[in-house]
Amino acid sequence: MTVQELSELSAKVMSEIAQVVVGKKEIVENIWVALLSEGHVLLEGVPGIAKTLIAKSFAGTLGCQFKRIQFTPDLLPADILGSYVYNPVDGRFTIRRGPIFTNLLLADEVNRAPPKTQSALLECMQEMQVTIEGNTFPLEAPFQVLATQNPIELEGTYPLPEAQIDRFLFKLELGYPTEDEELEMMTAREGLSEPVVKNATGPRSIMQAREAAAQVHIGKEVKEYIKDLVFVTRRDSRLMLGASPRVSLALMKASKTRAAVRGRDYATPDDVKALLHPVLCHRLILKPEAELEGLTAGKVIEEVAQQVKVPT
Repeated sequence: MTVQELSELSAKVMSEIAQVVVGKKEIVENIWVALLSEGHVLLEGVPGIAKTLIAKSFAGTLGCQFKRIQFTPDLLPADILGSYVYNPVDGRFTIRRGPIFTNLLLADEVNRAPPKTQSALLECMQEMQVTIEGNTFPLEAPFQVLATQNPIELEGTYPLPEAQIDRFLFKLELGYPTEDEELEMMTAREGLSEPVVKNATGPRSIMQAREAAAQVHIGKEVKEYIKDLVFVTRRDSRLMLGASPRVSLALMKASKTRAAVRGRDYATPDDVKALLHPVLCHRLILKPEAELEGLTAGKVIEEVAQQVKVPT
């Protein structure tokens, strides 16, 4: 697959999702970029702004296996991964695979499950494999976790630990639609039947698109720009934890993919800047005194982008 073919496929996917999801174009594009970058996505927003709809619509265009897990306080790791079950007929234990064995997994309200259950996702998100009672099973590519969480509801929720949240390539924050989008949404839904997306691609095309995105050129000056951004966060005295080397690699890979999605065979500093907030916002940890002063990770990212000179 060429970069041009990848761009045309991307437009087809975006167009199909737009039949159901009003607005949110940048959000949908970033989920697609994450998939082609072998990354996972955390969707955060208040109830009722289409987090689950976006995930289901995205899955519907891919032509891949899709499964959903509703995370609850009583959910167990075995409910996600699977377990060995005794078969009385032949006296043997056989594997019962959990919903993690799919291409696209929707982890709905992921912060409602306790840390032990959340940790069940760590190995599969990083290593594309699952270990059950000492036996390891590979996951089929492509594989992506789309997790959702509500930022305002505290009762009955468990904050994601740093090791878990660092597994997500992007954290995408969904806001309310504009006035025009709200009217468009109501018009689209006034009929009896809801719009349905059609398959726009398949597993094989997605893997070919990944290979094409990986071939996109990223110049030394853009890599230097990424390095400078990362090191500014490490020197920021207001941060308890700055950007790790994983951030540098994530920005480089995602910037190349974004360039390919937009029809270019080279990445630019603008690609890096566009993805800086989704890659960094969930990874920067502020010191308590900075939080008390009203500082946010978003504000730090804005300042970092202003401090580092953009190469020309």
